[in-house]
Amino acid sequence: MAIMRRKNTKGHVLHNEAHMVGRKGAIRAGVLGANDGVVSIGALVMGIVAANVAVQTIWLTGLSALVAGAGSMAIGEYVSVASQKDSELADIARESAELIEDPEDELAELAGIYRNRGLSADLAMQVAKELTEHDPLKAHLRDELGITEHDRARPAQAAYISFFAFCAGGILPFAMSVLASHLLANSVIARLSAIGVVSVISLILLGAFGAKLGGAPVKKALIRVVGGGIAALVVTSLLGSAFA
Repeated sequence: MAIMRRKNTKGHVLHNEAHMVGRKGAIRAGVLGANDGVVSIGALVMGIVAANVAVQTIWLTGLSALVAGAGSMAIGEYVSVASQKDSELADIARESAELIEDPEDELAELAGIYRNRGLSADLAMQVAKELTEHDPLKAHLRDELGITEHDRARPAQAAYISFFAFCAGGILPFAMSVLASHLLANSVIARLSAIGVVSVISLILLGAFGAKLGGAPVKKALIRVVGGGIAALVVTSLLGSAFA
């Protein structure tokens, strides 16, 4: 990602680098939602295709699962992140009250945090005083509780991103199941293979993308994501074939 710097009126260089940190919650919800969509819908349609059901049944079952899964994913993310937001708001209210009731103790606490990070006692107190004069609540939220504006919980954002990401991931194996049922109607194995290939390729791309964003080893991420997905696809295919 490109780094841009500019100078202010006094000639000082201002740091103006683009970062992804403020969007990590949205990215996490998107990657998880898409991955869940691929695995859930891919496994479901492979199970019913293995059972050799009619195309209309594949349509109805796959579409219903796509809508229900996306809705469930969105609601789950909303509830989870909303609980996190409630905890954050409670911490903010508690810290605000403590700053009003005992500002000297809060100042000493902030200075202690900076001492523990390696500053001398005098410098730690000086930094604590200056940050307290500027914005005491923000300083305590960031350095005492680890709450920053970039990392604040956003329930609505997590919900709609999860919904559309699940749909984006699930639509691929669903569309392939319908297409394969028309083009490869005479071979269940061929239909299962087509759905499986699309699902696995999708999981590979999502696993690599998620690993790159998180700075994790791509190989290990792919083993977890693709390995788990393949296991789910195989198990449902075997279950479906038992009812063929």
